[in-house]
Amino acid sequence: AHRCHVSPAGLAPCGDSGPLQPPAWGAHKGSSCSEGQPRPQGWPRAWPQAPCCRPASGQGLHTDATCPLQGIQYLTEHKLLSPDVQDIAQFLYKGEGLSKTAIGTYLGERDPTNLQVLQAFVDCHEFAHLNLVQALRQFLWSFRLPGEAQKIDRMMEAFAARYCLCNPGVFQSTDTCYVLSFSIIMLNTGLHNPSVRDRPPFERFVSMNRGINDGSDLPEEQLRNLFDSIKREPFSIPEDDGGDLTHTFFNPDREGWLLKLGGRVKTWKRRWFILTDNCLYYFEFTTVSPAACLPLVRTSQGNMLCRIKACKTDGEGKVVEGRHGSYRISASSAEERDQWIEAIRASITRVPFYDLVSARKKKIASRK
Repeated sequence: AHRCHVSPAGLAPCGDSGPLQPPAWGAHKGSSCSEGQPRPQGWPRAWPQAPCCRPASGQGLHTDATCPLQGIQYLTEHKLLSPDVQDIAQFLYKGEGLSKTAIGTYLGERDPTNLQVLQAFVDCHEFAHLNLVQALRQFLWSFRLPGEAQKIDRMMEAFAARYCLCNPGVFQSTDTCYVLSFSIIMLNTGLHNPSVRDRPPFERFVSMNRGINDGSDLPEEQLRNLFDSIKREPFSIPEDDGGDLTHTFFNPDREGWLLKLGGRVKTWKRRWFILTDNCLYYFEFTTVSPAACLPLVRTSQGNMLCRIKACKTDGEGKVVEGRHGSYRISASSAEERDQWIEAIRASITRVPFYDLVSARKKKIASRK
């Protein structure tokens, strides 16, 4: 397997001139929707933004996946949308021209109003007479599931309660539906993610879900139907047109300048690195598009940082598979090097689904 190495710190800059400034869009990280604020190329256009909304009345519709709270507030204040939680939920459920990422961001907030909207949004879904995979396909297509464990927990809790209400008697409790839903999502990853070599067999799926139906096992035929459905067709995950890449870089796990050894003549060049969503990106200059993306996955040896199957852009701007067996990266100090290594390790091991399922299984076991 290919490895990612960090070289000794303290190397001098290799010929690049000018002050160490982040890419042009870096200044927008965490920004709100202020009027006249410059937008980087490829800015997501899928969320109502104040004050330049332009609905049918001709005022203008500009959209921004990074400020859903302000977008909803603007629409309600200008009476373009009722402040009633049911109306907001219907607006998000219909999702006409809205960013699925922004919908997920809004629904994941813990504010009392957002929690009420989340419940009303889930109630917009009709799951009667659908098996669990069919219901999950519908639910996960209506918004982009956020990455934070607490937000995922609230959303899937609401989903499980709604599914059991629409299909009484299928499961002994909502906890059963909750655990099985996560098992299906993880199964989808195991069967269809290209970086996963060990495809989970049906027997492992059955073993994962033993005793989750209030201490008893679910019928094997039911599990077989769910397994076969995911094996035949993976979940379709919504991707916002042109928005996800830029949105990805607004709340990175870590970002900063590092030196990278590369080029036909091997020299150290300064590059802007961003670690987010289990990927390490680097940029040449101040372009919006990354020069390369290095997906990070856990290896069987705990002392290894990552396995690399990178993609990069060629001279014509096309995305191609990288040919590097390893990347040599240098930080400006030993302290910075160690901080990057720790951040990469944390990114690789952060899988919220397993912790959520483990906690819920313990809850089920305590009721036996």
